[in-house]
Amino acid sequence: MGIRPYILAESNWAAIKDANFELAILPWGATEAHNYHLPYATDIYEADYISAAAAKIAWEKGAKPIVLPTIPFGVNTGQSDIYLDINLNPTTQLAILGDVIETLDRQGIHKLLIFNSHGGNNFKAIVRELGLKYPEMFICFSNWFQSMNRKDYFENEGDHAEEMETSLMLYLRPELVLSKDQWGSGESKKYRIKAFNEGWLWAERKWSEVSRDTGIGNPEYATKEKGELFFKDMTLKIGDLIYDLCKADSKDLYE
Repeated sequence: MGIRPYILAESNWAAIKDANFELAILPWGATEAHNYHLPYATDIYEADYISAAAAKIAWEKGAKPIVLPTIPFGVNTGQSDIYLDINLNPTTQLAILGDVIETLDRQGIHKLLIFNSHGGNNFKAIVRELGLKYPEMFICFSNWFQSMNRKDYFENEGDHAEEMETSLMLYLRPELVLSKDQWGSGESKKYRIKAFNEGWLWAERKWSEVSRDTGIGNPEYATKEKGELFFKDMTLKIGDLIYDLCKADSKDLYE
């Protein structure tokens, strides 16, 4: 495959020392159980592959993004009893992001996209705080799993190791997906209180009480072909976003 110049982990000092990147992209995943059949690093693999493919699209259009190494741990406070689900508290995320942003700001890269790959991560309050501390920085975050209308690609809904994620992994890393006879059903319980299910009341779900197999959503109809189509359409859309962020004047964003 060769060295991809938009991937920092593959780059070298000879290429980097005179570079002038327009946007840093920080993929952020999680290490957690994904039903019985998907690997613990599912969110990490998705972050790696999607951010790299999208950055390539933007790069080939003339933008200069640089993808930083993926953060492998996320907020898993509701899964404290799920074996080896590794938790980072939001305050730890704030500290990590603060150090990364300080480096970027000092070195003249004043745009950062936090490329989120885990539903438990919520960067809104952190972006507000760090944006006030580093006024020259433009900081934004995206959730790739909210970028497309899933109903156009998948039959079953869900938000964890469901048809969508299983299809993606069947396309990206099929050797890590267990055979279909070992897939859990992804059956999950809903709150008894109606407002939670309507979306205007929130509390953290206790994962082991909500799901028997750690999945939420039935993966039964997942296929590699669905994953490939979804991946290619999504990375085109995110590639356009990365290009737009690279070329945008962060002092003139509104019309």
